[in-house]
Amino acid sequence: MRPPVDIRRARITTAVLRPSHGAGEHAAMRFARVARKAPEVMVKVTGRTRDGAHLKAHLDYISRNGALALEGPDGERLEGRRQVGDLARDWAGEFALDPGRRRDASISLSIILSMPAGTDAVRLHDAARAFAAGTFGERFPYVFALHDEGRHPHVHLTVRKLGRDGEQLNPRKADLQAWREGFASALCDRSIEAEATPRRTRGVTRKAERIPVRKMRERFAAGQGPLPEVLAVAYRAALATSGGGAPWLEAIRIRELAIRRALVAEALRLSRSERPGDRALAAVVERFVRARPAPMTRDQALRQRGEAQRDAGRPRER
Repeated sequence: MRPPVDIRRARITTAVLRPSHGAGEHAAMRFARVARKAPEVMVKVTGRTRDGAHLKAHLDYISRNGALALEGPDGERLEGRRQVGDLARDWAGEFALDPGRRRDASISLSIILSMPAGTDAVRLHDAARAFAAGTFGERFPYVFALHDEGRHPHVHLTVRKLGRDGEQLNPRKADLQAWREGFASALCDRSIEAEATPRRTRGVTRKAERIPVRKMRERFAAGQGPLPEVLAVAYRAALATSGGGAPWLEAIRIRELAIRRALVAEALRLSRSERPGDRALAAVVERFVRARPAPMTRDQALRQRGEAQRDAGRPRER
């Protein structure tokens, strides 16, 4: 369950860091959530705004052109396109007056806070409010808005990169992991089961698809655009090679075997406990291990799909 980065290396969120492998009751509760396959939070940096016009367009988007109120620290609410435009001009003006800014600097950081479909939108919104206040507080101005179309509620959080004391918001990977854990904790405090574990904990090998690539792929599938070049290259590479001797595949297999052994050992330990709760958790862990998917890279998935189509007598996808 430990993250792949050392969260002590975080530079932005030092004040709110929590050990990801805590001891005692906290660790036991977290292990139980993982075994029950608690939903994983998503805290993703989706982009940066380059100038005032770009920032205004982004704020118009997350506010639905002023139809949604943008909320800031201390419950401040900006309603209507005029107030949203005023905020964009204020941030852009302060950005232009910063004497230490680089030529390629950006004004704000765009973040999405999300959970799987079906999550209570009101509690998610409240958790996002608590997360933003605890993470950025009075250091970095921010605004956020809930998008709830009834299918997949999520929060758009925009944070100004120039802090009130001249500090620059430049998060590391360790900060992103700390943000995930902080958002998961805020959700748990509001009775929403959530976790922030690394992919290997869940038996997931492949990284999540980048949003621009996913949108292009969906347009291609709908017949509304070309296949993204990055996916075309991946298809050609996967279908042209066997990939059986790649050294990283053996490393993935060894790591997965070690994780399975650790989970089985923990299940055996819990099954010998005198506490009924521990024995019940042992059964949950056993089911978790049995249902754990075999590690599979993107090339392996594409190759397997092509072979299945060939065996079924259908032409391969170009």
